[in-house]
Amino acid sequence: FGAAHPHHAYLFANRRANRLKVLVHDGIGIWLAARRLNQGQFAWPRAGSEPKQHALTQEQLAALVVGLPWQRIGADGVIRVV
Repeated sequence: FGAAHPHHAYLFANRRANRLKVLVHDGIGIWLAARRLNQGQFAWPRAGSEPKQHALTQEQLAALVVGLPWQRIGADGVIRVV
């Protein structure tokens, strides 16, 4: 974790994508938050897909944490239908 940048969040999901852990470097230390969905899965990239790092907007992060399809969030915070 030597390359952690202050004021950045790092997200991790388990294999079933129903648990999410967020590590936040606040400039002094690291905070850990966890969330589990009782039903469904987080919209998470499939294993082996590239790139392994994704930069998310605040709207996309908010959507991901509540289990919405963050990949479809536009610049205005609206979910686009595909």
